[in-house]
Amino acid sequence: MHPVADEIETLRAGLRRHEHLYYVLDAPEISDAEYDGMLRRLKALEDAHPEFDTLDSPTKRVGGAVREGFVKVRHSSPMLSLDNALNEGELAEFDRRVRELLSGEGYSYVAELKLDGLSMAVQYEDGRLKQAITRGDGQVGEDVTENARTIRSLPMVVSGPWPKFEVRGEVLMSRRAFEGLNAERAAAGLELYKNPRNSAAGSLRTLDTALTAARKLDFFTYFLLVDGQPALPSHWANLERLRALSFKVNPNVIQAAGLDDLLAFCREWGERRESLGYEIDGVVAKVDSIDQQRRLGWTAKSPRWAIAFKFTARQAETVLENIDVQVGRTGVLTPVARLRPVVVGGVTVSNATLHNEDEIARLNLAIGDTVVIERSGDVIPKVVEVRNRPTDRRLFQMPDACPVCGSAVVRAEGEVARRCLNASCPARLRESLTHFASRSVMDIDGMGEALVDQLVDKGLVKSIADIYQLTLDQLLNLERMGDKSASKVLANIEASKHRLVARLISGLGIPFVGERTAQILADRFGGIDALMRADETQLQTAEEVGPKVSESIRRFFAEPHNQELVERLRAAGLQFECEIRNTTSFGPLTGMTFVLTGTLPTLSREEAKQKIEAAGGKVTGSVSKKTSVVVAGEEAGSKLEKARELGVEVWTESRLFERLGGEAA
Repeated sequence: MHPVADEIETLRAGLRRHEHLYYVLDAPEISDAEYDGMLRRLKALEDAHPEFDTLDSPTKRVGGAVREGFVKVRHSSPMLSLDNALNEGELAEFDRRVRELLSGEGYSYVAELKLDGLSMAVQYEDGRLKQAITRGDGQVGEDVTENARTIRSLPMVVSGPWPKFEVRGEVLMSRRAFEGLNAERAAAGLELYKNPRNSAAGSLRTLDTALTAARKLDFFTYFLLVDGQPALPSHWANLERLRALSFKVNPNVIQAAGLDDLLAFCREWGERRESLGYEIDGVVAKVDSIDQQRRLGWTAKSPRWAIAFKFTARQAETVLENIDVQVGRTGVLTPVARLRPVVVGGVTVSNATLHNEDEIARLNLAIGDTVVIERSGDVIPKVVEVRNRPTDRRLFQMPDACPVCGSAVVRAEGEVARRCLNASCPARLRESLTHFASRSVMDIDGMGEALVDQLVDKGLVKSIADIYQLTLDQLLNLERMGDKSASKVLANIEASKHRLVARLISGLGIPFVGERTAQILADRFGGIDALMRADETQLQTAEEVGPKVSESIRRFFAEPHNQELVERLRAAGLQFECEIRNTTSFGPLTGMTFVLTGTLPTLSREEAKQKIEAAGGKVTGSVSKKTSVVVAGEEAGSKLEKARELGVEVWTESRLFERLGGEAA
């Protein structure tokens, strides 16, 4: 072997061993400084000798470039959810059903802690991590492989006995990592995250792998599969093999001979749950024998051989001292209870969500009341009951103006939430910018969540219109932004000025106006100015625009901040006019609903969509029984499979051109 290659492999083997000792066994043998020194030496060798670089190197865990999106992937076998037992009686009923279905045959259980995280399946091929997939809907998940590589407790190389195998488990964020993350956000003046589970899910699904790496996620395994089926004859044996393969398996697991053992385990961990460094919300019981699992079978949604015993939500009494209003990223106003601090299940709680004004009315809640607080899902505090209403209690009323920007607040008919309509409101600015720059709207490539966060945090962008005032020097002062990438972002911003009017209408963030409605409005009114002048009666002459949408449009353009935004976008040179089209005319595709999937030979998705809509057709994003045709190109994925399952007609691009009366390029 080449001497450099030999040193590289020695370093990789040593780093993998120390990762396992530190992140899985919690028994480190070297200091962090020594580990970092080995990692730096390996990185230097790989940079100097790229011919010896590999994707499974420990240096690849640190996170790389920001990506554009996640690919949908079908699971090797369904990742089903579990039925819940909410008390000991329901757990006993589950045991009775198992006993009856097995006709008195002997059986045992494996009892494990129910980890409160995000389920993930990880596939290995020839001993190397190949693909990681989120649970999704249980049938299809998202490919998060690059982010999963950053999880130190998940091995990238395994000496397994099978050419291909799969592990399934739970991605967690420890309480310590969660508290550290929120401390950083508090110091930066950012909104705090609500709980470790949501933070773990968001961290795993971020498009910036460096951000995932910084979140210090953990991964516990509990299933070992070959060809989508359990690898060994018992669940316990599979857990033991996972440990032997260097995967992290939760140590708090027992073999239970029967119901009494299960109940004792549930009671024990119901009392000890706060001693753990991560969140749990119950215990999972599984019949140990894989043969018995197969014979017990499944319902449509869950296995008959497993159940989740949920711990009782933790409650405490305290006094509601005040109610504040927070403005969310979509402009929704949410009342928040400010409480006299109280310990609930080992955690001091001083705030709780009240959801909306209807919930306050339902509880007949007022400031000064004595209330019952519950940690719902063992994490998010909420008010569940009023115990005492003093005579000096003060009634609360939702504001008519946004508490952040002072703009008008509206509650649309049929909605429970009040909403700030100012697209430039600081509280909803990140969401507005990310939506505006997204591929299906103004398509400003490079302006993803990571860049948007920096622009807002540094005060460079306080309105959507400020995007068009950015300079090269401003971008070069941002993290991870070199001259080439900054110049590219500015070029993409300039190119966005020429996007279709329909995209600009969609990008403004008018409630209930999505891509299709924006296109209908552009076709009907021929531009932004005519749309702003139209009254509700005129707006409702557009196809698919009813009272709810027309009222939302009028309210949006009546807001002075939004009028100012429109004028600034006009001054920046964006496209404000387009051709009026008769959207009620009939074409060869009138009355048909289409879904596009895969890469078409000559047309982009947007070009195909425009041609279909010009011919009277409608384009949607998902396949259902109402779909008329799926137009499929290369690398078509789950949408094509769904079309075949439902018997939906599938066209090629050539077939689409034929129906449009032309030929493919």
